[in-house]
Formats: sequence, C-alpha cells, structure tokens
Amino acid sequence: MNAYLPFEERLNSFISLGKRLSSLSPDEKEEVIRRTNNQNNWFTSNSVLSALEGLSYMLEEQNFRKWLSKYDFSTEKTPKEIGIIMAGNIPGVGFHDLMCVLLSGNKAAVKLSSADSYFTTWLINQLFEIQPKWAEAISMEEMLKGKEAYIATGSDNSARYFNYYFGKYPNLIRANRTSVAILSGSESDQDLADLGEDIFTYFGLGCRNVSKVYAKDEAILIRLLDALEKYKYVADNHKYLNNYEYNKSIYLVNREPHLDNGFLILKESPELVSPIGVLYYEFYDDVPQLIQTLEAQRQKIQVMVGKKSECPAFIPFGTAQKPAPWEYADKVDTLKFLLSLD
Repeated sequence: MNAYLPFEERLNSFISLGKRLSSLSPDEKEEVIRRTNNQNNWFTSNSVLSALEGLSYMLEEQNFRKWLSKYDFSTEKTPKEIGIIMAGNIPGVGFHDLMCVLLSGNKAAVKLSSADSYFTTWLINQLFEIQPKWAEAISMEEMLKGKEAYIATGSDNSARYFNYYFGKYPNLIRANRTSVAILSGSESDQDLADLGEDIFTYFGLGCRNVSKVYAKDEAILIRLLDALEKYKYVADNHKYLNNYEYNKSIYLVNREPHLDNGFLILKESPELVSPIGVLYYEFYDDVPQLIQTLEAQRQKIQVMVGKKSECPAFIPFGTAQKPAPWEYADKVDTLKFLLSLD
C-alpha cells in the first residue's frame, strides 16, 4: 500500500476521471477547447475532442482493471519521486506516464512541455477534484534534479541530451517514432476512410500517426486519395496549410513526382517520417518480406496499421489513436519498470 492513497482508491480515481471526461457538458468542452487552442494553434477543437475521447477509452473500467490485473501491487514500498519530462506534440501526450507513476505508488515531479501545459494541467486538476490527496503526489517543476528515476520523451536530439543527464539513474527515454500502414489492395472504401483518422488526427503530429503507407500498386493510392476527401478540413488550419503549400512548392520547383488531392501530397520515399502535409509511400511485393524489412526498423515504428488477416501484428484501420492502457509507448512496459524500482 501507499502512504498517501491505497491502491484501490488510486485505481478508482482514474476510472472516475474517465467517466468525467466522457460526460463533460458542452460548456465545459468549449472552455477547455478554447483555452487549449489559445495556447497552441495546432490543438484545434477536433484535436482536443480526439484527446478526450482517447483518454476516456483508455480509462474505461473493464479494460483498465484487465490491464492492472497482471501486476502485483501488494508490496508496500516507500514512494519514490519520479521525474517525468513530457512531450507536447499532441494534447495530454504525457498523461499515460503520469498515470503509471501514480498507480505504481510513486510520486511524480512533472516538467510540462510549453506546447501542452494548459491541457495537461487541466487534466491533473480534474484528478485533484476527484481525489484531493493526489496533490501530495504530483508536483510541477522546471528543473528535475535529484529524482530517483526518470521518464523522458522527446526528439532524437532530446533523447541524446536525456541520456547524458539521466543515464546514471533508472530511466525510460523515448525518441522519435512514427507509424505505418500496409495496403494490400483488398481494402474497402471504409477501410481507407478510416485510415484517414490514423493519418490526420492531430495533423499527423503524434508517434501513432501514419506517416507512410506501403502499397501493392498505384491503384490503391488513387483510391486512398479519393477516400481521404472527407478530411480536407485539415487545410482550414493555417499551420497545416502552410506546411502543405511549402512542401508542394518544393516538389514542383524540383519537378519531383508526386500525387496531390489539394490538401495532402503522396510522395514515394524510402524514409519513414514524412513532413506535415505529406504522406510517403513505397511499393512492396509480399507481406512476409515487408514485415522482415519493418522489423529491422522496429526502433522507429510505433504501430503498423492494416488488415489483421494479412498479419496478426497489424492494428485495424482507424484505431491508431485509441490505444488501450496496455499499449505502451515504444512497447516498453512503463508500469513494470516503475514497480521494479528498489
């Protein structure tokens, strides 16, 4: 058990948070959307609503209890203070790490990203309203010196910095990752439309966003562009539109072949991570060989989207941004790491 909150109370507070997030009034939603967007123009109404929906799904009671049932929370330990350096690419992106620290019976010293300070602080305040004792376990800090372990998420450059400073402590350090989709040509129009959720949610800024597709032939790419027409609203965001138009101008000036539907460019490339407004593609011959190729790059790939009939490791179209609580970033079990700290 824990000095400030028994395990069952910790668990129930997060389940209650999930219920609260899924039952916000229109006025409450409007307020959090407005204030989040004022801080970061990438965090539009759709992005905030997607984040709220994803968090509500993650905190749904049945799945939540199923996730936690495989861990042993019976051992009494003195809480350790864990430093969490959060990314800010999508709203609430660091919340899962915070949740794991608190569920494990430890205390969290949080350094927020300036890009996501309002929304994550709002989430934490919701938690405080549900269970005021959490205020004893969470602190917001600018300098995370002298903590007993660290969880840090950022770019490849940031990860090198984190390794330098935190390497001597127990740590989980995460660098850039992205996600890919595999198109066999047998996909329905609905599959391709659902893939748009994996591409465009959060404007492609998340590690679970699909930034590249592997296609059997060009015909499926043409079908994909048609199926994505419903997402043309992304170009209403000036930041997205600026990126799209900039990349389009580069390809036109350099006479680089590409496909374009007016708000998304498809470009052939061996690279995994595409610029905003661009979706890379590459052709492949057979799935087993492709899986072997992707396996060699597994340190850079978060999820693979596709038809499960093609490969059990694929997740269904349209589900990349709704991870279950046990779907850890970088496939490293955060809770196991935290519970194993001596």
